Amino acid sequence: MSQRISKELANHRLEQAKEDLAAGNLLYDKNFFKSANNRAYYSIFHSIKAVLALEPIDFRSHKSVLAYFNKNYINTEIFPKTIGRKIVNASSMREDSDYDDEFVVDSNKTKEQLKTAEELINLVEDFLSKN
Repeated sequence: MSQRISKELANHRLEQAKEDLAAGNLLYDKNFFKSANNRAYYSIFHSIKAVLALEPIDFRSHKSVLAYFNKNYINTEIFPKTIGRKIVNASSMREDSDYDDEFVVDSNKTKEQLKTAEELINLVEDFLSKN
C-alpha cells in the first residue's frame, strides 16, 4: 500500500472515530448509556485503526488490534500509558454493555468513556499530523 493511500485510510478511519463519538454523545444525551458505551468504544477502536493504517498490517479480531497497539504504541510510550489503561477499561465496559444483560451503567462511567474517546482522537490527530 502506498504512503498516500495509507494516510487516506488513516484519515478515513479517524473521521469514522469522530462520527462514532458524535453518535455516542447523542445517545448519552438521551440517557442510552449502554449504547453510548458501544459508540465510545468504537470511536476508540477506529482511532487505533487509524494509527495502524500507517503500517502494512491488519488483524481479524479487536483483541489482536488492542494487543498490538498496546505492545507497540503504549508500552513504547508513543502514546501515554494512562490512555492505555483507559482503552482497556473502555473495551471491558463495551463488552459488559453489549453482552451482560444484568450490567448496570451510570451516566458518570459512560461520560468517562466518551471523554476517553475524545482524548484518544486528539492524540491520534496529533500523531497523524507528525507522521
